[in-house]
Amino acid sequence: MFSVTASDCRWDYFRGTGPGGQKRNKTESAVRCTHLASGAVGQSDETRNQHKNKQLAFRKMAESPKFKAWHKIETARRLGKLKDIEEKVEYELNHQTRVEVRKDGKWVDE
Repeated sequence: MFSVTASDCRWDYFRGTGPGGQKRNKTESAVRCTHLASGAVGQSDETRNQHKNKQLAFRKMAESPKFKAWHKIETARRLGKLKDIEEKVEYELNHQTRVEVRKDGKWVDE
């Protein structure tokens, strides 16, 4: 079992967009969270509160498809099952893949 924390991410703070007037134009309350190991990104400028936006950005990053895919692979690697998965993928590619080429306007098996 392992955990992902805020220290595993790069945090960027910037000014939000949209309605909110002068307060929104002066404060850097929008937050972008980038998970360094997976490259997954979450961003929030939904509130004027930087702390709340930081929580929302982290949640969006953790719910992204890119992070979920990385999490599955990392879990398998830590459990020692990554090699089994790679072997199964290799087997499927070698036994289930059919290669076709185009000859005279028609697709034919190679």
